[in-house]
Amino acid sequence: MVDTLTRSERSTRMSLIRAKNTRPERQVQKIISGLSYRYQLHRSDLPSKPDIVFPKKKKVVFVNGCFWHGHRCSLGRIPKSRMGFWTSKIDSNRQRGLRDRRKLRRMGWKVLVIWECQLSDQARIKTKLIHFLKKS
Repeated sequence: MVDTLTRSERSTRMSLIRAKNTRPERQVQKIISGLSYRYQLHRSDLPSKPDIVFPKKKKVVFVNGCFWHGHRCSLGRIPKSRMGFWTSKIDSNRQRGLRDRRKLRRMGWKVLVIWECQLSDQARIKTKLIHFLKKS
């Protein structure tokens, strides 16, 4: 399949995609706020700058986009154009995520990953967060 945009148009579109404060992140933040937990965002002193940090509990939450982190769901499919580029890019994102989560665990942090596709079931995410935040 051929890309319908020019190289500069595609570059402009891709540059508009945010790394922080994405819609899925804001959805999870809203659920956590409703549970009355205090948290910090994007702590740069931790590996991979976790999306949501609970410093007193030593717990972090990553809200991963299915496409960018190679989740095996319908949202995580690789584009048909430039498959080699995208496969390499997404694989390196996945490897970096694994490495950084391992680092965090070695530092004594508990890690939870929430995938973008899971956000359609808000009640399930809320239950998952309650369980994660309550256990020691």
